[in-house]
Amino acid sequence: MAAEVFAPAKINLTLHVTGRRSDGYHLLDSLVVFADTGDQLRLEPGPELALEVSGLFANGVPADQRNLVWKAAAGAGWTGRISLSKHLPHGAGIGGGSSDAAAVLRAVAAEGRNIPEALPLSLGADVPVCMKARAARMQGIGEQVAAADLPELHALLVNPGAHVPTGPVFSALACRDNPPMPQDIPAFTSAEDCAAWLQEQRNDLEAPACALAPVIDRTLSDLRSSRNALMARMSGSGATCFALYPTKKAAHMAAYEIGAEHSDWWCSAVTLT
Repeated sequence: MAAEVFAPAKINLTLHVTGRRSDGYHLLDSLVVFADTGDQLRLEPGPELALEVSGLFANGVPADQRNLVWKAAAGAGWTGRISLSKHLPHGAGIGGGSSDAAAVLRAVAAEGRNIPEALPLSLGADVPVCMKARAARMQGIGEQVAAADLPELHALLVNPGAHVPTGPVFSALACRDNPPMPQDIPAFTSAEDCAAWLQEQRNDLEAPACALAPVIDRTLSDLRSSRNALMARMSGSGATCFALYPTKKAAHMAAYEIGAEHSDWWCSAVTLT
């Protein structure tokens, strides 16, 4: 029986790079949330593994063993046809491929199949948190995931079309031993409270990403100057940026205004949980 699953966009509200292990993996401390926009997948069991990719952002996405979706299914011992509809820009700092892989693993687990414990992390640092698909604090190299209690947040996601490879962004970091977030995340009473606290945190990859792709800086400037914006930051290693707003209406208004000025940018007003 076919299963249809949703792979939400992953947003790093914070991303503190706190160290680097001897094996080269970076240590992170990140507050992660998920949007109500994302990719769609359909899984139909069968004798052989096959992947079909369609959608607005299908161009350039491999439909073979190079794709994390394929690797997730193969790692879980599942075979059949997977149809992946790409609604999220890829290589954009919002965990598209990781969320797709996690969605496959959730669907396979729902069939009663056992998922090898080490499989999610082996697919990528973001896959374990994407398995939860709810607000969480991610630490270590991605293996430590703890649920976080956050208010519902209204946001605008904007990607200016720049592709920023993760490796060069990490390589351009000026410092790899930065302070983590505070040990305890406050109990927020409103989106405004949450945004004020987030302003005091960081994305340590933002500066190197802006140096590699200056259009990210322009994106952040436009978001910060948009009406009623509470704060703005880059997600992941870029180039997608986000701003938080007090209401859904304000987020949609900002999407209209920025989208009108930059018709070639991807803009999506979302709710984050």
